[in-house]
Amino acid sequence: KMTVRAVKMPCTAPNVYTKVPDGGWGWIIALAFFFVEALTYGIIKSFGVFFNDLMESFDETNSRISWIISICVFVQTFTAPLSTVLSNRFGHRFVVMVGGVLISTGMVTASFACTVVDMYVTIGVISGLGYCFSFLPTVTILSQYFDKRRSLVTAVASTGECFAVFSFAPAITALKERIGWRYSLLSVGVLQLSIVICGSLLRPIIIKEQEEAKAQPPEEPTETKYMLENEQTRTSIESIDSGVEITTSPSNVPGNAKAEPKSEEPKEHVQILIENNSTPPEPKTKLLDFSVMRDCSFICYAFFGLFATLGFFAPSLYIIPLSLSLGISKDHSAYILSAMAIAEVFGRISAGWVLNKKPIRKIYIELICVILLSVALFAFPFASEFWGLMTCSVFFGFMLGTVAGTHIPLLAEDDVVGIEKMSSAAGVYVFIQSLAGLAGPPLAGVLVDTTQNYSSAFYSCAAGMVLGAVFLSLVRPCKAGLCHRQQRCPEDRAANFVPELPEDFIEMDIGRAENSGKAGDSV
Repeated sequence: KMTVRAVKMPCTAPNVYTKVPDGGWGWIIALAFFFVEALTYGIIKSFGVFFNDLMESFDETNSRISWIISICVFVQTFTAPLSTVLSNRFGHRFVVMVGGVLISTGMVTASFACTVVDMYVTIGVISGLGYCFSFLPTVTILSQYFDKRRSLVTAVASTGECFAVFSFAPAITALKERIGWRYSLLSVGVLQLSIVICGSLLRPIIIKEQEEAKAQPPEEPTETKYMLENEQTRTSIESIDSGVEITTSPSNVPGNAKAEPKSEEPKEHVQILIENNSTPPEPKTKLLDFSVMRDCSFICYAFFGLFATLGFFAPSLYIIPLSLSLGISKDHSAYILSAMAIAEVFGRISAGWVLNKKPIRKIYIELICVILLSVALFAFPFASEFWGLMTCSVFFGFMLGTVAGTHIPLLAEDDVVGIEKMSSAAGVYVFIQSLAGLAGPPLAGVLVDTTQNYSSAFYSCAAGMVLGAVFLSLVRPCKAGLCHRQQRCPEDRAANFVPELPEDFIEMDIGRAENSGKAGDSV
């Protein structure tokens, strides 16, 4: 039965477990992550309800308004390594609370913006930095609290953004009709200040294995054994007049030897050698480990995230303008976005349930979901009325949920980098995603302005998702090839290994053999 090491601990102290708890305070972390998801990605995906209002108020084009979310997503992902470094240095709780303050400050200030450039700074830079500080540390510490249930718990907790889109899209639309888009944006900014409360619940976790009652003495390396034998050989020469003889047999190494040399100096030297070998210094924790960039499987997975990000945000941003261009009313357009969010909830839960089954190769399930997500994006341009668009949105929302809720936690699997490098890998992975986050929405906006057709935005998203599927299919082969090479290298080294013996040790053994031979002849 797994128990917490300290029974009474203040709420700010870390939780110390003997193994990954798969529960405990992790359920509180999961609840906090649910609300963080709702107030970060949920708001980003609901920002499409302000799209036409901003175009009319600032008299700007699709592409220039799209830069607001584009800059926000870029800053959020580009600063991911900074979030990782700060979390390792100051703790996840402090970083998330600072992020909540930044998000609220940016949104409230944006409600007083006079130009679209002001929104680039407020929502794009300030709130974008806050989104990074809030989301990434929360999902990282949640992965540390769970092992067997990690996929399912993360998927269920990540449904917060889906419920947010489902509730925020109609609510903000109705609120705009009463108080206008500026006061609606102000209300959203005040609501996002509650991320500070969620951050205060993120207690750090420490895993300490239980010490055994009897610690087995560590086996001495071959090099240390030869050094000890060499030291004893010298001792036998120095003390030969006193009649004390110590052989160079390995059975007489301290721990097995019964004869003691007359001189105390060699014994003291031997003791120092053993102590230095048995207690190696603990390695320092790196604030950001870039060694993951040497892993071919992680590089392929990062390219998957880079191209797949093109299809994550643009559909939710352009679904309402697309429906309006087809003659669908504003109320029905909001219902389409809400239906997409509800379908995403079921997609996330279904993916978490499937990935929680064992044995299963999770990377292959993710690949199937990405391929079906590409099909959903290609289907949007063929919808011509309300129910056709509703069907495409539900299918897209379900498949988006299967991918969006699992692609970051999947870094903790052994097929990618493993739980030990999860924190650094998540920072680097999200950093690489920033390029697509910056280019995705504006690229879709330029295509819409050029073709005067919103379907082109969905084609660009589908093309990026297909490229992402190609790189995702290479992750497992790269990892398998790397493991085989790592297994062969130690075998080759072991086959070619020749122990380096001290010269004087070999000479003394030869000398002793010659003396023994002469003594035998004389006899």
